[in-house]
Amino acid sequence: MGRESGIQRTMGLAAATGVGVGAIVGGGILALAGAAFAATGPSAILAFALNGIIALLTALSFAEMAAAFPESGGTYTFAKKVLNVRIAFAVGWVVWFASLVAAVLYALGLASFLLMPLKEIWPRVFGGDTGFLSSRWGLTLLAVLATLCFSGILLRKAGGGGQWINLTKTAVFALVIAAGLWGLTRSSGSEIKTHLLPFFPGGAAGLFQAMGFTFIALQGFDLIAAVGGEIRDPGRTIPKAMIGSLLIALILYLPLLFVIAALGVGPGETIAGLAREHSEGIIAIAARRFLGGSGYWLVIAAGILSMLSALQVNLFAASRVAFAMARDRTLSPRLGRLDPRRRLPRAAVLAVAAIVILILLLVPDVATAGAASSLIFLITFSFAHYINIVLRRRMDPAHMPFRVGLFPLVPVVGGASCLSLAFFQGVSVPAAGVITIIWLSLGAGLYAFRFAGRAQIFDASAEGIDPLLIKYRGRNPLILLPVDDAENVGSIVAVANAVSPPNVGRVLLLSVVKPPETWVENEAPLSLSQMEVIQREALTASFSSGLAPEALLTVAPNHWAEILRVARLHRCEAILLGLRSISEQAAAPGFNELLSNAPCDTILLRSTKTWRFNNTRRILIPVGGRGGHSPLRARVLGSLRRETDLEVHYACFLPHSVSDEELRRAQRSAERRAGDEVGRGAGMTVERCHDPAAEIIRHAADHDLLILGLQQLQGRRRAISDFVLRIAEETTGALLILGYKRE
Repeated sequence: MGRESGIQRTMGLAAATGVGVGAIVGGGILALAGAAFAATGPSAILAFALNGIIALLTALSFAEMAAAFPESGGTYTFAKKVLNVRIAFAVGWVVWFASLVAAVLYALGLASFLLMPLKEIWPRVFGGDTGFLSSRWGLTLLAVLATLCFSGILLRKAGGGGQWINLTKTAVFALVIAAGLWGLTRSSGSEIKTHLLPFFPGGAAGLFQAMGFTFIALQGFDLIAAVGGEIRDPGRTIPKAMIGSLLIALILYLPLLFVIAALGVGPGETIAGLAREHSEGIIAIAARRFLGGSGYWLVIAAGILSMLSALQVNLFAASRVAFAMARDRTLSPRLGRLDPRRRLPRAAVLAVAAIVILILLLVPDVATAGAASSLIFLITFSFAHYINIVLRRRMDPAHMPFRVGLFPLVPVVGGASCLSLAFFQGVSVPAAGVITIIWLSLGAGLYAFRFAGRAQIFDASAEGIDPLLIKYRGRNPLILLPVDDAENVGSIVAVANAVSPPNVGRVLLLSVVKPPETWVENEAPLSLSQMEVIQREALTASFSSGLAPEALLTVAPNHWAEILRVARLHRCEAILLGLRSISEQAAAPGFNELLSNAPCDTILLRSTKTWRFNNTRRILIPVGGRGGHSPLRARVLGSLRRETDLEVHYACFLPHSVSDEELRRAQRSAERRAGDEVGRGAGMTVERCHDPAAEIIRHAADHDLLILGLQQLQGRRRAISDFVLRIAEETTGALLILGYKRE
């Protein structure tokens, strides 16, 4: 989110299409065609065709968003850009799990296809029976070994399923289809009709069940979006690769299913009955019926190649989703590190391999894995359609390289279809629903107690760096700017520009005039003419900064109470107060009440006549507390970084009584905070001293701006602490005091 991933764009159209073809073609249909034929008989052909329509609609929405946001992460990235970080985590968590479960499915499918030749070769070479190979643990062992093998490959180079694998398996499928079509010309129409009837033995329920089981067989185009950060010329390449890979799959799948249903059964048999007996090898068994032994071994070879490529692509995509989430702090940042030599996310690949192996040990069942994966993908695809609708309404068409016609019909129909199929799948296969609920519950707990704080800080920094994020998320923040001093209007508006980015946020300029009956002797309240001058200065400065200012003049006896009332009434996102003397204002009646009860972020600014916010280069940030104001500070720093290169220095001064371990812990905490707020390159001072306040005052003299935080009290109340007051009194430079309102 505004920060480079460090991974280079090396994939062209062929490689990007290969990711989709590697994930879609072969693996899903070979693993799940048996389940489809068993549920609905010959109408499995129709089930795949209907799934193809839903998948094409979904691919169009994905292509539109992936071209607009060509970054790795897929649906997670789309949700992060258009919604908010909490929803993005939920979506990313589900998308990640979907790829993990898909990898489990294809690892088990690969093991099943490897067992077929092993059962015939093993007795001849080693003697004895093959009981262990056919057992649960034999199947699991083969799946684990395959996972480890391909994870090792991904640790050495990036890539999808391998172009030679894609070409070979596609050629094998084309050969089987051609032989089947030749066989159809030699069969009578009545014989073919007999094999295809009854067409709907399971009725509508069987058809929908088959669609739910097999939707994952057409999943894979979305993985191109998941690796979008590595694709060259993404605006053109991603849509072509997505649609192309899906069309290739459908061109192969539908004729193959028709040939299998029409020629793959013998006299007195039905395809549904044969599929119940040989669920995982139905296509190989059927191919042997009309191609003999050569057909059987061709399908076995195609199955092994298909499962290999699908497994590798899903491991590849899952590692990139984890990498993207870790870079945004919605997963452990360790998963976002790159191998310095190969520039690959080594930690993410290892984590994905470990989780896939764990799931293999717990759920070694192809049908359950396929049902759960289909359900999860359907949920994420329905989310993607919704996000696309929202994005279309918020994003400038000029920033969208690829746009789909018939809007909003395409995402509405596609989203409703995915959601309906997901609901039916959850009801008809309760185990899939249970697995999904468990994973979502685990993710909610991890986010709330482990990732939420750092993710929110990093997200705030991203909004500061890239104001379009605020626009895409549908926010139009209003900053309340009380003005009563013409001298510091320019500085205050410049800070407002940081908190409420130009062309996105709004500023409400508030002038409060006391009613005449409250005037006292020797008091010189601002006249209306003076207030008009100040308002004009503030409006001019706001317009020149690209803000959309609004002006409000009110009459009220209590200046601070009126600010609080207006902030509540207009639901402001922040209050920005320009103060000449913070210590004097802290003693003013009503000021502390405003700080304590403000319903939004609060920013206090003390500037000098020569200080200019846009010319700020060196910033000092003392840290040491809980970091309760970090999100607001990250947003302000992000806005400054958008305009200029900053030299940010974090300082943590501890009493001499702290132990070495406490000092190291403070060092790690300060480094994490600096990394979340400004990324790499921040200066760092963590040391013992007699007087922390005095050290901060001494260091502040060498910086353009000092940033402090309000004290957090019970009940989410805030106040200026004595520590901050002392620093404010003994420094003369520009000072920002931030008060973040927790959600």
